[in-house]
Amino acid sequence: MTSTTPAAQKADLKLEAVVIPVSDVDRSKKFYQDLGWRLDADFAFDNGFRVVQVTPPGSPASIQFGTQITNQPPGTAEGIYLVVSDIAAAHDQLTVLGADVSDVFHPEAPGAQFGQVPGGQAGGLATDQASYGSFATFHDPDGNEYLIQEVTTRLPGRVDSGTTAYASLNDLVGALKRAAAAHGEHEARNGGTFDENWPEWYAAYMAAEHHGDELPR
Repeated sequence: MTSTTPAAQKADLKLEAVVIPVSDVDRSKKFYQDLGWRLDADFAFDNGFRVVQVTPPGSPASIQFGTQITNQPPGTAEGIYLVVSDIAAAHDQLTVLGADVSDVFHPEAPGAQFGQVPGGQAGGLATDQASYGSFATFHDPDGNEYLIQEVTTRLPGRVDSGTTAYASLNDLVGALKRAAAAHGEHEARNGGTFDENWPEWYAAYMAAEHHGDELPR
């Protein structure tokens, strides 16, 4: 029976977990835990089924792997996006924790701002460090591929217009630093006078940036 009520049409469909295929569950579990990913579950059953769930820091979605959980050949998952606010810092942190991370790169062809990576890559950060434009990759022990993408400002419509929230402390710190830099320029344009309403200005700037709206000046 199909429901056409407004409530049914607006039901939330929250992406909770993505399944990846691995050949050695314990090896994969150690790899992800060494990266600092939270272990949410490790359930094994008498019939051989086992599911392990790990969650990257600051992520609302998780990764699952195990035995008898997927028919995909090990190592065939690719293009799993991990979004970061500072790709250089993420690159260095993941490298220290044991991941073999590629050098940072950006696509030579247009389209990076839409999260696409067309053929042809150039080394280094995107021009003007454009949001959605800088990338790096790494693989787990089986070869499953992760694509790290730097996003500092979301495109309009990509966040809930009624909510301003940050997934992690690092995201909040980054937003505060960008607001502080912009506010310094704001004060300079106004003769260098101290702005007593700076908390309101910060809040307006951070909310506008988060939702992709026009930034205050």
